[in-house]
Amino acid sequence: MRGWGHLAAALALSLTGIGAAQAESGGFFKNMFGGGGGGESSGGDATPLLRGPKLQDPDEAYCPQIDVRDGGAAIQAYAGAPGDSGHLRHQITFGQMSRECGVLPGGGVRVRVGVQVRALLGPAGGAGTFDAPLTVSLKYNDKVVATHTRRVAVSIPAGAAIGQTSVVDDGLQVPADMAVGYEIEVALAGTAPKAKPKAKSAARHSRKAPAEAVASPAEPALDAQ
Repeated sequence: MRGWGHLAAALALSLTGIGAAQAESGGFFKNMFGGGGGGESSGGDATPLLRGPKLQDPDEAYCPQIDVRDGGAAIQAYAGAPGDSGHLRHQITFGQMSRECGVLPGGGVRVRVGVQVRALLGPAGGAGTFDAPLTVSLKYNDKVVATHTRRVAVSIPAGAAIGQTSVVDDGLQVPADMAVGYEIEVALAGTAPKAKPKAKSAARHSRKAPAEAVASPAEPALDAQ
């Protein structure tokens, strides 16, 4: 494919930058949330305007950095065996991220999360529209407090190798008793599955076992035909 050398370099940069996807940009934040506090300063001082909590000030919301769930930083699609870069159709990853937190009446916190989602073509890919599940969650002590999953579509026009879109999720809230110490987590995946109650299943099998043991001897043995 023409221009694959440049695209390969872009893919390499994307893969190496996945772990740093939670870095935030003041310009991106202002574009998504209309300026004002909550992003990083645009001057030489890179100190975030959204700082850590001041517990003595009830009007300032706790607003942690955005974390990417393990295994949820990227999605790849292949024309052949997974892992073969020569057969990569496309890859969807995170770009820049921002968040804004505000105190609600009663002490809870409203959280707005903005993310860029990028699609990059591989050597076996072509122009088109690609989608992926995006999940934004608020967690407290590893327990999910609020979560929202949606499908995000990214288009790559003919002649281009990269496309991107921006998404803002502003419908998540944290109750007052969890307003300090919660976490913001994003993933290019659906909601994490809940653990199945294995104890009840084992109990059902243990109750059925004696009945099966009694019935088995009553069955006549059959000779092989």
